[in-house]
Amino acid sequence: MKSTARQLLVLAVAIGSTLGVATGAQAQARSSIKVGMTISSTGTFASASQSGERGVQIWVDDVNQRGGIAFDGKKYPVELVKRDDRSDKQLVARVYDSLVNEEKVDVLIAPFSSTLVGVAAPIADSNKKYMVSWAGSSDQLFQQGYQSLVSVTVQASQLPVTSTALTAKLGAKKIAIVYADDPFPASTAESARDMAEKAGIKVVLFEKYAKGTKDFGILLQKAQASGADVFYSPSNDGDLISMVRQMKEREISFPMTYMVYGSAPPLMDMGKDSLYIYSHTQFDPSVKWKVTDGLDTDHFLAAYKRLFPSAVSGADFQTALAYGAGVVLEKSIATANSLDAAKLKQAALDISGKTTMVSGQFEIDKTGFQIGMKPIVLQSQPDGLKIVAPDAIATGKPIYPVPAWNKR
Repeated sequence: MKSTARQLLVLAVAIGSTLGVATGAQAQARSSIKVGMTISSTGTFASASQSGERGVQIWVDDVNQRGGIAFDGKKYPVELVKRDDRSDKQLVARVYDSLVNEEKVDVLIAPFSSTLVGVAAPIADSNKKYMVSWAGSSDQLFQQGYQSLVSVTVQASQLPVTSTALTAKLGAKKIAIVYADDPFPASTAESARDMAEKAGIKVVLFEKYAKGTKDFGILLQKAQASGADVFYSPSNDGDLISMVRQMKEREISFPMTYMVYGSAPPLMDMGKDSLYIYSHTQFDPSVKWKVTDGLDTDHFLAAYKRLFPSAVSGADFQTALAYGAGVVLEKSIATANSLDAAKLKQAALDISGKTTMVSGQFEIDKTGFQIGMKPIVLQSQPDGLKIVAPDAIATGKPIYPVPAWNKR
């Protein structure tokens, strides 16, 4: 009897163990594809980061309406796992580590800014997680040998191509370049300097300032004293707002002022003070690329209006770029039929040059460095933002020289 009882107990434990394994396997069965990302709720990058978040949300809404991402013979909905990085490098490191090792996300979307991507990318690489960057524009990011990172945005060294060519075309002879001591502004500034010199434009001021600077008075006065025809700054929108206000207060103006983020909502919200500023974009409602993947311009804008009816500002190029990151992520997974980082990176190379999104063409080199997108130059004019370069898609003629503050 005792032997029989022991045998029954062993059998019951074995059956229970088997059922437990089966139940655990069922509990772990895939029900979605988990995408991790961070957003900056506060700090230097908050405005641009939140604009990008809306772009990712448009992609998630669209892909889930279509049943999800095709993978392993089925379609899986996207589960977006978002965390706050507060524009803080130290927090980014902790949060991306948590996304990978605690939240167990499958793939990653990078944070905003080259500074924060530079912290997140090695975490993605060491954990073998594919990461798509929509705002990591520093060239140096793609010189580190990361195997899992690809970009959907114009890189810093390529960004000044259109603006410096336009500057030379307008007849400007001297340029003052002022930038924050941060990877993206520094890379862009260095490229702008080199391209300006090659175009025969004399660089009369090339100066960086410390992050967190609030008073730009001395720098602006130096730029004015240099006799510059062009004031050129690739700094973030918060710094640019301060510069514009201080220019107006001191009645400092230049025949041409180019600010990379000059058409971003925070600057446009300055009203007349933002007039005549030249800026960069990778998205404009009037530009309709021949989209091969994702929503086209009209449907993208309609989705933005539907999902964010109370948004203070409309979709901008950050929104479009972050949306494009989702599109590339989706196409990489569907092409590779895998969530393995190495296979996804190869898939990205396979679709490179064959994929055009609402923000332009996706084309990368073997490091993941974006080489296919064309920079667009806008100017804020009295009747709205106009594309003034390149000529093939221009919607207006550049106003140059611009009127002084007291004549506006």
